[in-house]
Amino acid sequence: MPLSSPSSPRQPLHRREITVRGYKRDDGMFDIEGHLHDTKDIDFNVASGQRKAGESLHSMWLRITIDRTLTIVDAEATTDAMPYVGHCDQIAPDYKKLIGLAIRPGFSGRVKELLGGTNGCTHITDLIGVVATTAFQTIAGQGMQAQGDKPFQLDRCHALALTAPAVARYYPQWYIGDAPYGSPPAEPENH
Repeated sequence: MPLSSPSSPRQPLHRREITVRGYKRDDGMFDIEGHLHDTKDIDFNVASGQRKAGESLHSMWLRITIDRTLTIVDAEATTDAMPYVGHCDQIAPDYKKLIGLAIRPGFSGRVKELLGGTNGCTHITDLIGVVATTAFQTIAGQGMQAQGDKPFQLDRCHALALTAPAVARYYPQWYIGDAPYGSPPAEPENH
């Protein structure tokens, strides 16, 4: 269902597009590539000069290579468009600091320590979160989880909390809520 109609007429000013793709490599690793692209719908002045409407303001890329344990074995960042040429793009090599981190609880905090604030580029660092969650989607269905192990997506969002009706219905062996085991709560009716 789309968002409701705006309550007031409006003018577009800014567009941010984030694209992320996951790839299985021939060597058994996985590459996750993200691209963040910002444009303005109006001419826009930054300290380094004017950007015309539709011209790239930010165009940043991040690729992480992960192994089967979701450990980052390589990382690369690059900047094609930026407000401060020769300055913004100098931080890209620092994203190699991601190498050795595992995408599991505590990952976001470690990223913030290593690359947050003035230790990184705000836009590339923001891209890490969506690249990391895309890593899970990329490896899904690749036979990486042992039969009988708790599915990795459980207890990572409200719908799949171990006490949630969706878990009772689709993953009853992992359900720990109040409804009797094997008898999930009824699905809500659509009106």
